[in-house]
Amino acid sequence: MHVQRTILASAVLAALAPFSFAQTTSQPVATVVVTATPFNAAEGDQILTPAKVLAGDELRTKLGSSLGDTLSNELGVSASAFGAGASRPIIRGLEGNRVKVLENGMSVSDLSGLSNDHAVTGEAATARQIEILRGPAALLYGSGAIGGLVNVVNERIPTELHDKPTGVVETRYSNVDHGRAVSFSGDAAAGKVALHVDGSGRDAGAYHIPGAPDGDTLANSELRQHTLGAGASYIGARGHLGASVSSLKKHYGIPGGEGAKIDLDQTRYDIDGQLDAPLPGFEKLRFKAGHTDYGHVELNAEGGPETVFANRSTETRLEMAHKPLAGWEGSFGVQTEHTRFSGLSADSGESATVPVTVSSTHAAFLVEQRQFGKTRVNAGVRVESVKREPEGARRRSFDLLSYSAGAVWPLARDYTVGLTASVAQRAPAADELYSGGPHESTLTFDIGNPNFKKETSRNIELSFRKVEGLVRWQANFFQNRVRDFIYGEVNDTLLDDEGNPGDELRERIFRQANATIRGMEAEISYNQHPHTQGLALRAFGDLSRGSLDDAGSLPLQPAKRIGLEANYRQGPLRGGVSVLRALKQERLASFESTPTPAYTQLDANLSYTQRFQNVDLTWFIIGKNLLDEDIRISTSVLKDIAPLPGRNLTVGVRAAF
Repeated sequence: MHVQRTILASAVLAALAPFSFAQTTSQPVATVVVTATPFNAAEGDQILTPAKVLAGDELRTKLGSSLGDTLSNELGVSASAFGAGASRPIIRGLEGNRVKVLENGMSVSDLSGLSNDHAVTGEAATARQIEILRGPAALLYGSGAIGGLVNVVNERIPTELHDKPTGVVETRYSNVDHGRAVSFSGDAAAGKVALHVDGSGRDAGAYHIPGAPDGDTLANSELRQHTLGAGASYIGARGHLGASVSSLKKHYGIPGGEGAKIDLDQTRYDIDGQLDAPLPGFEKLRFKAGHTDYGHVELNAEGGPETVFANRSTETRLEMAHKPLAGWEGSFGVQTEHTRFSGLSADSGESATVPVTVSSTHAAFLVEQRQFGKTRVNAGVRVESVKREPEGARRRSFDLLSYSAGAVWPLARDYTVGLTASVAQRAPAADELYSGGPHESTLTFDIGNPNFKKETSRNIELSFRKVEGLVRWQANFFQNRVRDFIYGEVNDTLLDDEGNPGDELRERIFRQANATIRGMEAEISYNQHPHTQGLALRAFGDLSRGSLDDAGSLPLQPAKRIGLEANYRQGPLRGGVSVLRALKQERLASFESTPTPAYTQLDANLSYTQRFQNVDLTWFIIGKNLLDEDIRISTSVLKDIAPLPGRNLTVGVRAAF
């Protein structure tokens, strides 16, 4: 795991006596390394991309039914909330194809960016850590990260040898949906070969609606899924070379979609290698390659197939880190991706919503860092070529250029200020260009535009931080101006699935206009470090507002939020309580009609760890939405149909050896 234990020069005084602020002792603090950054720097030490990492007890406590659900209460992050089965992270009001989701630094290559009803295949239940990068991450990972990225790290291809087998097994039960879940992961070694295996399974019924009588549930919110993965690598004195294979199967309902369900299947193959000191003047050579075979079938209420979606993707990535040169350290690399996407009618086998489209991407990038006295500077550039080749429609090519520069310098002892400016470009996705048919799960008839231009985002961000001591805080202010922003406008025209006048589907037309997104995020914490004892406190708030130039608000804008957390840890006992207040969201797009009411979400957790022979057993109970509030998410197209689950108690046990 990418966790380095070091004794900091000024060790955090953390071992508080119960609720006492006076008795303290020093102890090591874990430094969590963010793998999806250019320099594998520590969390909170980023310039180009402010970072948050969920790991350990915090990740297990916040684990939800989907990736979006797991991350939805993080700073600057909301979720698409399309039922229990499909919820994608939304970062600073940007969603879909503008937020890249990675698994171990490689694209998940699913179709969740195409539509909110499509599930993300990155599985949080088996993750070692989840990294959130809020900002211009496009330099390393391409135009799909124009709004930021999420990296799910499961270390399926191991990079270190274990002296003895290690592993974790967890099982849990949730009462709101009578859900049963299990997950496991294990690592071992045979000589210089490291081995890994992981898997998960979940079976949940329709979930209880807040405030409803006993037995009243949200129709069609059931979920079944299981995953299985295995990997191995040879680890030598100068690096490693490994491979992995994984499988995911998922079946879930679409609330409000007239009984529609989705049956999903994905198989993934990955190769990962690193060579230290490959050539004179270079520190590391990293190579990754992945192939994904993804497909899902949209089923009607009777269980019959309507549309068959498929996406086959092959991605490669080569990166070289050079030794310091004239004070600069950094890396450069190349990346390619080739995909074949289709959405075909199950009856005729012909194109349904989007024609069969072959896309190819070729890119090169360079990111550098240098210290000038006490000031640290980052700069980078990425050039990218994207081609879309649809069957029976106009072919398009896009040449993209993204670049960024940032600096952080100390204002005083323990205080820093950072400034980042960037330009990032994004090619329109296949659905935005070529849609022309029904989408049953969203009850829309989608119409794209093959003449769309590339998006260009100009982002500036100012950050202030207190980075050491028991009390720490940060405040981020950002503005993102996007030229030729693409969005879907849903109007009152009703059509049938052939595009003729009817009463089944609402017309959704993709349009392009200039947009501006502004916002801020702030948090202050006391004793907020992994594994520290005693009381830890955190207060936070975020807001983001997006608008079209001279045309009102962007659709599905996040609500303003404030939150408080209190956690306590003493020996084997750990507990916490959090309250999140989301304000009424009434900044509506011209074609939206209903504001989203305010809500208060109260959560709590309690766990106890005991040693049994050579196993650490952790018994836990997690309560979510304890007030049984009717919570509706402003960033969800189902906000008027599908509230979040009501009061939910989850009990479980985790065994680690």
